[in-house]
Amino acid sequence: MQDNTRRFSNRVEDYVKYRPHYPPEILTMLEQQKLLYPGVAIADIGSGTGISAGLFLQNGYAVWGVEPNREMRLKSEVLLRAYPHFKTVEGTAEATTLPGNSIDLIIAGQAFHWFHREECRREFKRILKPGGTVALIWNERLTDTAFEKDYEQLIIRHGNQYRKVDHRNIGNAAIEEFFFPQPVTLTVFDNQQVFNYEALEGRLLSSSYMPAKTDPGYPQMAAALQTLFEQFQDNGHVTLHYATKLYLGQLT
Repeated sequence: MQDNTRRFSNRVEDYVKYRPHYPPEILTMLEQQKLLYPGVAIADIGSGTGISAGLFLQNGYAVWGVEPNREMRLKSEVLLRAYPHFKTVEGTAEATTLPGNSIDLIIAGQAFHWFHREECRREFKRILKPGGTVALIWNERLTDTAFEKDYEQLIIRHGNQYRKVDHRNIGNAAIEEFFFPQPVTLTVFDNQQVFNYEALEGRLLSSSYMPAKTDPGYPQMAAALQTLFEQFQDNGHVTLHYATKLYLGQLT
């Protein structure tokens, strides 16, 4: 398995265009719980191309984006250059380089499953202010419809290491253990993406475990995806549904 910090280096453009974003209701909930307020210090760990950071920046909050992958970090700087309160840091979840006791809210969008949990737990405790909060967020792709079930099977057939790196391998028990002895709450939001064929292929190629266009397995995968799309498309589109999961807890 390649170094996890470099897995997406050749996926940046597809990642930007075709990965799902996060429901704005997340911000509403965090504001209602007084976890977001003027002057709050936010660290987005594993900030990637800035999808999760963008949600907070667009609503006036300042974010430190900690990202070890150079290509993704530089892309986030370009995409979010209009926000002067976005600062990027070359660091990892286990060694953010952020000052101690400096952060009120840690967010990790679609990233926590890549972290070494014991090491990042120590680092999170180091950088959080007393009473600080950790928000772990995932867009979990559902497999409820006939199309979604067949799409999942396509990924299993053609994906390299999919079963090993799928974020769904980290269940509630592992997350509760991460926050123990403090409690953790889970809130689930509805989310979806509607694709034409080009966008559906881009969504598939944005995943690090799928063959890239230069890989030997790509033609066979693309042919299978085209067949799947033609079978299920409605007026040239298909839909993927997500359960956006938000875990909230403290580490003190």
